This record gives sequence, structure tokens and C-alpha cells, in this order.
Amino acid sequence: MPTALEKRITAPGPKKILSCDGGGILGLMSVEILAKLEADLRAELKKPDLLLCDYFDFVCGTSTGAIIAACIAAGMSTDKIRKFYVDGGKQMFDKASLLKRLHYSYNKEPLAKKLQTEFSAALGSDTTLGSPGLRSVLMMVMRNATTDSPWPVSNNPFAKYNQRNRPDCNLLLPLWQLVRASTAAPTYFPPEVVTLGKGKDAYDFVFVDGGVTTYNNAAFLAFQMVTAAPYKLNWKTGTDQLLIVSTGTGSTPAVRPGLKPADMWLLDAAKTVPGALMNAAAAGWDMACRVLGECRFGRPIDREVGDLVGDGTFSGAKQFAYVRYDPDVSQPGLDALGLSDVKSADVQTLDSIEHIPEIRRVGEAFARRYVDVKQQLRGFL
Repeated sequence: MPTALEKRITAPGPKKILSCDGGGILGLMSVEILAKLEADLRAELKKPDLLLCDYFDFVCGTSTGAIIAACIAAGMSTDKIRKFYVDGGKQMFDKASLLKRLHYSYNKEPLAKKLQTEFSAALGSDTTLGSPGLRSVLMMVMRNATTDSPWPVSNNPFAKYNQRNRPDCNLLLPLWQLVRASTAAPTYFPPEVVTLGKGKDAYDFVFVDGGVTTYNNAAFLAFQMVTAAPYKLNWKTGTDQLLIVSTGTGSTPAVRPGLKPADMWLLDAAKTVPGALMNAAAAGWDMACRVLGECRFGRPIDREVGDLVGDGTFSGAKQFAYVRYDPDVSQPGLDALGLSDVKSADVQTLDSIEHIPEIRRVGEAFARRYVDVKQQLRGFL
């Protein structure tokens, strides 16, 4: 007897994917953008109780995006997800002891307990990755430091490592622990040790934040999962068959106009290279989505290629419809949103918990100006 999720996966008709970037407390920008999207979908579809899990068949995310995606798949409204961040933000970023700060800045326990509480309330007694309470396909990206590889872990019931007859079936793992693993940003939070299998056949893996893979923006990875044969989802492609909505947590180039060659030494590289690689990877996957997909909205990528909005931006057939929401949080970008009183530096760091109101305002202002479901989601309403 097929489960509700299996029926949804195999049902005929267009499919819709939501991808959420990492970014710590800056995930509140994504939440506010998604709140506008949820409200507009309710109005457009005349379904006042609609949740994003009712609309999106597949939700995925990295780091804080994994939190948002898991909450959506568990049937939470954006009001509840906002409350999760606003009420628990300072608690989640609980300073570690002075001795432990040699390894990481914040304790893991408050976030772990918060996740356990919220998922228990939403899902009941079964809070595993395979819980029948999860209403959408869910994928979370983390880095397996033990094997030195990115791990996109999902509840896809057809995937090889999700078969119930396996002793190390991923579906048996606690959902909260996988989300915690995806959010274990190095130097910020301690790693998460996850045990697969049982008894003498059990083995441990050490996981850290998926943002230190190339998939802080997991939108293209999601496209691969729903179309590549090994995952056995086999969703159809085409601008009328597949929609991908991707939300960021604010971006701005780390311009260094006074930089000199002598400034670039070992410590400087340790501070700047990880962020540079993550930003480049996120932009690269955004570019890939705009080239292979019909981009319906997105800020310009650069001065050469522009925004690639439209269907005539690639020599091949477009594989999906694509929307990218990601606020420009440079000072000029904030000024353009009418937020001149917000300081750019206050809305750029993943632990900026003292500026939660400003982070929310950025998401709200961006959503008011740019979210347009009739135009951007046409054909999928």
C-alpha cells in the first residue's frame, strides 16, 4: 500500500521545488519572503489555510535552510517558523564556555532541544526522517567530515539508502539530529556525531554544516535528485512541468578596494577564503539554474550576463521554471529598499542576533517589492 508521500511523488502533473540557502539567523530574511509567498498563494488559490508543504512537493535546504525546509515539510506555517527564530534566536546562539571557545563559539544543546521540541509538536511520536507526518519530500545538505564528502540526505522512499530492510536505513535517523548536523557551522557550533546501524554493525560519522560544501545553495542539487535515475523520482522536465523557487539569506560582495598583495597572508586566507568559496558556489549554482531554467525573477548576477530573465538565454531547451529571491544587503541595496536606517554590517553575519528586527525588515521590504506569484509562478497555480 503506497504511503501518502509515495502517492504524491508519483502523482501525474507538474511538480514544485523550494530550496532555502544557509545563513544562520539571516534565515529570517527567507522566512519573511516565504511568508509573503504563503499569504499570496492563499489569496490566489482561495485556500486560507494553505501551507507551503501543500504547494511545494519537494523542499530542501542547507544549514539554517535545512531548519526552514524541515519545518515546512513537517506542516508548520511561516508564522510558526518565524516564531521559532524570533523567540529562540538568542537561545540557539548560546555562548560556549571560555575553554570550549577554543573550538567553537556556541553550545549545541539549546538548538538541539529546540528542534526536538518543535518536531515532537508537529509530528507526534514519530520524529524520524521517515515520519509519515512529513508531507513533502525533504532534503537536507550536510558535510560528512569522516568521509570528506557532501551528503544530501532525504526522505525519498525510493532512494537506495532509505530502504526499510537496511539496518542503516537513513529513514530511521532522528530528524532533529540531521537538521542539527546540517547547521553545525565550523568555529560556530560543535560537529554532530550520527550513528548509523545498530549493535555490532553500528558506525559513527562526524557531520558539519552543509554550507562548507559547494551546496549552500541547493537548488541545482534538488534538480539533480528529482531527475537523475539513481534517485528513482523521475520527475518530468520542462517549463510547464517543473518549478524551482530558491531563497537566499542576503548577499553582497566583500569588496576590498584598498587591498594590497602583502595583505593576503595565511591568517587573511583563513578568514576570507571559506566565505569566498561559499559565495562563489552559491552564485555558480544560481547561474546554472538560470541558464538551464527559464528564469522568471532574480537580481542581476553581474554586469556581463545581467539577470538572464526570460526563455531566450540558452541555446538548448529550458528544463524548468526558476525564481531566485535573494536580497542585496549592501548599503546601496538596502537604500534602494527604503531601508537607509539599517546598517549593512548588521544584516550580514549569521550570528547577528542583536539585529533580528532589522533582518526581518529586509525580508519584508524585499518581499513587498518583488514577490509576484501571478507572474513568477504562472502555470503552477
